[in-house]
Amino acid sequence: MELQGTVKKISEIQTFASGFQKREMVILTEEQYPQPINVEFLQEKGDLLNNLKEGDKVKIGINLRGREWTSPQGEVKYFNSIIGWRVEKLDGTNISNEPTEAAPVQRAEPASEVAKGENPFGNEEDDDLPF
Repeated sequence: MELQGTVKKISEIQTFASGFQKREMVILTEEQYPQPINVEFLQEKGDLLNNLKEGDKVKIGINLRGREWTSPQGEVKYFNSIIGWRVEKLDGTNISNEPTEAAPVQRAEPASEVAKGENPFGNEEDDDLPF
């Protein structure tokens, strides 16, 4: 999934006792009723925010995560998180170190030609698989 909007706020990296790190960014969506959306970037993905500043227009690749929690009183609650994994400035700068276009696929030439109508996988009469 993707979110698109303007960077409203970028937090500092938060490091927890376990060594876990996260960094948050709030973007303001561009729709009739703009929404401030908080997106978390975990571990090394927090570095994707280093070259951004408030006011930048971005497109963010996200995953939605949910979890269940039971309180000491036995009440079950549900929480959602939005996890960012890619950031692209809308001026075309790809910040995620991933290629923006797929590399061209080169087709390998077959080692030998298979005669028309011949089974390219050899003799499969001994195959006892039911499919």
